[in-house]
Amino acid sequence: MVGVGSNISLYTGLAYPLEKEGLLLLRKKSRCNFMVSKNCIKMDRTGIHHGHESGIEDNPTRKNVSLSSRNRMEEYNIAMKKMMRNPYEYHHDLGMNYTLITDNVIVGSQPQKPEDIEHLRHEENVAYILNLQQDKDIEYWGIDLQSIIQRCKQLGIRHMRRPATDFDPDSLRNILPKAVSSLEWAASEGKGRVYVHCTAGLGRAPAVTIAYMFWFCSMNLNAAYDTLTSKRPCGPNKGSIRAATYDLAKNDPWKEPFESLPEYAFEDIADWERHLIQDRVRSLRGT
Repeated sequence: MVGVGSNISLYTGLAYPLEKEGLLLLRKKSRCNFMVSKNCIKMDRTGIHHGHESGIEDNPTRKNVSLSSRNRMEEYNIAMKKMMRNPYEYHHDLGMNYTLITDNVIVGSQPQKPEDIEHLRHEENVAYILNLQQDKDIEYWGIDLQSIIQRCKQLGIRHMRRPATDFDPDSLRNILPKAVSSLEWAASEGKGRVYVHCTAGLGRAPAVTIAYMFWFCSMNLNAAYDTLTSKRPCGPNKGSIRAATYDLAKNDPWKEPFESLPEYAFEDIADWERHLIQDRVRSLRGT
C-alpha cells in the first residue's frame, strides 16, 4: 500500500503483533493518528511518530537492542538536522516507509530485510531498485545487503547502486547525472515501478527523483520540488540539483563558476538545454 498525496506508507513487520480484530486505531499523545492493519501503517501530516507501542512486554535483550537502535537514530537525526537544516526525522524501528511520487516511481527509506523486497514486488509491482547508499550507511544500520540482493534476483527485480555520501551536497551534485540515468532507464523500460531509496528517503532519493522530474518530465525545478515534497514531506538539497543542471547544460571551459551565479539560476532551463541534458544523461547508461 502506498501513501498518495500527503500520506506516507509504512510497511513493517511490527504491525503484525498489533492486529487484534482486523483493524486497530492508536493515538499517540495527539501528535498523529495511526491506522494499523496487517501490512501497513499510514500516518497523517500532523506529526512524525517517535516510538512504537506494541502492547508486548519487553524482555531485557529487546530493551538493549531497542536502546542501541534509538541511539543510532538519535545520532543520525542530529546529523541530518545539522547538515540538511530540516526538521524531518528517520525512525528505523518503524520499518520501511515509502511514497508513490509518479505512476512509476516510488521514493522511500532503505529496505531492511528480504521480506521488504517481497512486499515491494507483490504489493507495489516494483521491478527496479535504485540504492543511493554507501556501504558504510548500510553497515551502520546492520542491514544484510546480500540477502536483499539475493531476494531481488529471485523475484526478478533489478538492483542498482549509485552511492552518494549522506549529508554532502557536493557528492550529491556529482552523482545526480548517473543516478538519474539509471532511474530514467528503468522508468523507460516499463516493466514495473522503480523504488528509489537512500537511508531515510528524505535527502538523496528525493533529490534524484526531483532531478529526474526536472530534466525528463517537462517541469521546472520548483514545480518538481513542490510536487514531490507535497506528497512526501522532506528537505532534499535544491542547490545540488541546480548545480548538477548547470554542469550538464554548460560545459564550456570559460564558463563562470556556479557559485557566482544567483540563487535562482538554473531553476528553469530552455528546451534546447533540456534536450542537451537528456542526451548527456542517457549517454551515462552502463557507466
